[in-house]
Amino acid sequence: MSAVVYLHGFLSSPLSVKAQQMKAWLKAQQPDLSFHCPQLTPYPAQTQAELKALMEFLQPEPVWLIGSSLGGYWATWLAEHYNRPAVLVNPSVEPWQFMPEFLGVDLKAYHTDDSYRLDARHIDEIRASDCTPIKRPENYWLMVQTGDETLDYRQAVTKYAHSKQLVEEGGDHSFVGFERHLGAIIDFFRTFEKAASR
Repeated sequence: MSAVVYLHGFLSSPLSVKAQQMKAWLKAQQPDLSFHCPQLTPYPAQTQAELKALMEFLQPEPVWLIGSSLGGYWATWLAEHYNRPAVLVNPSVEPWQFMPEFLGVDLKAYHTDDSYRLDARHIDEIRASDCTPIKRPENYWLMVQTGDETLDYRQAVTKYAHSKQLVEEGGDHSFVGFERHLGAIIDFFRTFEKAASR
């Protein structure tokens, strides 16, 4: 059974709107696919360890990755290391750029009671996991909206210049209307399934 792994953004959770939309849509439209959305902390080394463990658990079945914001950064990291396809939704390209403003302060998760505190070593950890330039641009579908108020969408357009891209005018960091593309996202992943079976 192919697995869809959704990676949420910074301080978000499996309760995020897009994660819940994907989960509900798959249950109704593609029950043959399993859905996984791990709770990720802002701690890079811990996140890497948990994602590696998840990939080892899911393999050798096909794994399809969807990452939003910081989750897009981690989806890229997994896609490069495991040669998996990934859909990136308003992804963070250089997350270490925004991390300094969060150092040494108590960070509260959006949907849970969890709290975190980052320090300088976490910036070093996330920079060390950067996958630039990407080796397999054909594995990615980049989805961005120009109205993203949190990240500069042009950074992602540049990094994934040789990948499939959807650049929508307007919108915001949440990617307004994400649910419109759920069928197309699964169709994109199915092309890799078909290619592997040839």
